[in-house]
Amino acid sequence: MVREPLASSSSSGTISAASPPPAEDQWAKTYQRLHPFWKDSTPSHQSTIPITISRVNQVDAGRLDIEMSAMLKEQLLKVFSLMKPGMLFHYEPELDAFLEFLIWRFSIWVDKPTPGNALMNLRYRDERALETRGKFRTGLEGPGLTFAQKLWYCFATVGGQYIWARLQSFSAFRRWGDSEQRSLARRAWFLIQRLEGFYKAASFSNLLIFLYTGRYRNLIERALQARLVYGSPHMNRAVSFEYMNRQLVWNEFSEMLLLLLPLLNSSSVKNFLLPFGKDKSSTSAEDETLCPICQTNPTLPFLALPCEHRYCYYCLRTRCSATPSFRCSRCNEPVIAMQRHGGLTNSPSKS
Repeated sequence: MVREPLASSSSSGTISAASPPPAEDQWAKTYQRLHPFWKDSTPSHQSTIPITISRVNQVDAGRLDIEMSAMLKEQLLKVFSLMKPGMLFHYEPELDAFLEFLIWRFSIWVDKPTPGNALMNLRYRDERALETRGKFRTGLEGPGLTFAQKLWYCFATVGGQYIWARLQSFSAFRRWGDSEQRSLARRAWFLIQRLEGFYKAASFSNLLIFLYTGRYRNLIERALQARLVYGSPHMNRAVSFEYMNRQLVWNEFSEMLLLLLPLLNSSSVKNFLLPFGKDKSSTSAEDETLCPICQTNPTLPFLALPCEHRYCYYCLRTRCSATPSFRCSRCNEPVIAMQRHGGLTNSPSKS
């Protein structure tokens, strides 16, 4: 009589465990129905955080690479400074290609940034990996260039530039543009000019797109889908305002000199300053016999008309040929003709 309640209680407990209450069943169905919508609405841990690569850093990196190549070229030319002058002039394209190959070999080929990219904290990333492997979290992650991308980069930057430079120099030396109108050389010349114009137009279009999007600063990077990203997210751009101010001052000063130097060399300014710089105590009879330009005794004396001051023939002829409105250096009178001392009169325009 004691075992029956125990058995009934155990059996009732087994039945309750097998069939869940209706409330829990409804919660499970609701969770299964709303889980896909909740998963799509929640932010994923693998979503990309928007990040912008500085366009100034990318442009400066390119300029630094050019300056680095120029420095290496200057040091290499010093090695051949004792050789025959102009010997390396005919091999300048080969020299440029060799230096570009060295930079590529010890930077991109070994998965390292170029000197300019390293200074600007940049590196190349394969953008095609984002489409095949999914997006990355920070926008700075991702693999470097593949083996094929490295080789194509070398062919484009080293081999392509070398072939184009050699083709231009060869066509200019052979004067393909001066050939007959229907000759093969002239057609090749026009083809080269059109290809160059198309490349410049495409480069300009790529520059506009780069300024808008901040990706692919040249056509080679766009064709290979090799994007510049930051190598380290914790490195900031260091700007030396002292150096920038010094550069601005020198640039403005040089522009001012370029504006003033033609004015200072003009004849009007010289004629205006001539009375102030003329030494009146030196106007003696002996000074009148000297050429006022070279201050020597004329070996072939000529007279400037109408003032009749004596000059060297070559001094007076070169000044009259260079300046049609030449004025006498002694009396500031315009010279309209020149006469040999004791001879016939000649116009300055005639030899």
